[in-house]
Amino acid sequence: MISRLGWSVALLLGVHLTAGAADFAAYRGFKLGATLAESARQAGVPETDARNMHQRPALIQELDWRPAASRTSGLGRSDQPDPAREGVLRFYNGTLFQIVTLYDRQLVEGLTEADMVEAISRSYGGATRPKLEIAFHSNYGETATVLARWETAAYSCDLIRTGDQSSFALVLSEKALDAKVRLAEAESARLDTIEGPQRALDLDQKQRSDERKQIEAARLVNRPNFRP
Repeated sequence: MISRLGWSVALLLGVHLTAGAADFAAYRGFKLGATLAESARQAGVPETDARNMHQRPALIQELDWRPAASRTSGLGRSDQPDPAREGVLRFYNGTLFQIVTLYDRQLVEGLTEADMVEAISRSYGGATRPKLEIAFHSNYGETATVLARWETAAYSCDLIRTGDQSSFALVLSEKALDAKVRLAEAESARLDTIEGPQRALDLDQKQRSDERKQIEAARLVNRPNFRP
């Protein structure tokens, strides 16, 4: 059974305290596999807020979301602050394939890795400790070490540290689409390497052309009006 501390942490994190099988595809009202439009409505933000991270060979987008300032736990408490500070929804060709939740460092301060694993296991069952890293963009790098993983054949839930190591993050992914994203990002990087020099040259030529047009336009205005 989950310990008293683990139960308290589970309530704090807002994980589902249910006895049935976990629904790895659902989290805080979001559903992996949902459309961008559906997910934006759930997040309460405009669909147009989505950022295009890559446009070829597949469209990869990200959308920020912020949980409510407080939540109501299953035990009727409404004054418990929500530790989920912010999150990122990631889309592959308009389909939600990953949900990233970053926890407020002040609200998880003092919690150990074991505390977090115990609490999350209350929702997702026993965890494994694979020796691997997953893609996780921050100011400190592009990957993060997996502290613990919960998974099914189709979905994975990874506990990691944030880039500055001051807090934790939870990453839920639809495995098949996540694999496609990794391939698409690698191909996008390859194309950027090949086509980057030509694009830089084209941009430079366009800027020079725009500058010439601007100078010529000013000349046409100023020449007839000039008096020595």
